[in-house]
Amino acid sequence: MNSTFRLNTGHMIPMIGFGTYQIHGSDLIYRTLDYALKAGYRHIDTAVVYRNEEHIGNALEQLLPKYNLKREDIFITSKLISQVNKGEAFVEELVLKSLANLQTEYIDLYLVHWPGVSGLQISHPDNVKYRKCTWNVLSRLHREGKCRSIGVSNYTVKHIRELLADCNGVRPAVNQVEWHPRYFQPELLQLCRSEGIFLQAYSSLGTSGSTSLREDPVVADVASRLGRSPAQVLLRWALQREVGVLPKARSQDRIDENIALNFEIPLEDMQLLDELRDTSGMKYAWNPDAVV
Repeated sequence: MNSTFRLNTGHMIPMIGFGTYQIHGSDLIYRTLDYALKAGYRHIDTAVVYRNEEHIGNALEQLLPKYNLKREDIFITSKLISQVNKGEAFVEELVLKSLANLQTEYIDLYLVHWPGVSGLQISHPDNVKYRKCTWNVLSRLHREGKCRSIGVSNYTVKHIRELLADCNGVRPAVNQVEWHPRYFQPELLQLCRSEGIFLQAYSSLGTSGSTSLREDPVVADVASRLGRSPAQVLLRWALQREVGVLPKARSQDRIDENIALNFEIPLEDMQLLDELRDTSGMKYAWNPDAVV
């Protein structure tokens, strides 16, 4: 499998990224990014609501020279959530603040983090209006070169189809969603592939507050047969479906482990993992299904 994927904008995105959700503080960010760059990660995923963009920017300013890297060697993703009673000027302000915090002239990928609006009921029809407003701004910033690619996160089939029908001439390059053997959406994957949208997984290992997915007997048995850790099996399962992954970790050992995915899961074991799917729709993270 290729280690990168060509987006519909022509830019290459690494299949394995380094997630920074819940990683806070200048010292911890510096230390984990130091481990990540040393291990070979070249994609860093953050978001406005993670509140760590500034620390990431400061860390990269010091760490890129350490590893003889340039800005163009790194792929950076950030995301924003629309807010009620805030229009296009607010969206642009958030993106420009991300650029300043990350100390870069462009962001490789900028996402609409959530199809809903902060401060607005998920059943409110104005969610549609705010999604359109946000996409219009990101489309313009994409044309200006400030966001090389733009995309979405937590978008369902319904939200993707709505966007494709009126995308201001710029199609989404990525949809980042919860994706693991207990929760995956074949219809969404099929739609994204048919429309040239790269599907990227978060919560590949479940959630920080629970080890139940990693301790699932099927996952553990497959890992034992392959001589790999359960985390590696869960990440590799996604990669073999050509779904990108964004594992996060704080320790050097875990960071090294999560990128060591150069192995194959046999077809019969892939099928066993697929059969873990919970058809009731059980999720570890937020659920966008009810967002109008």
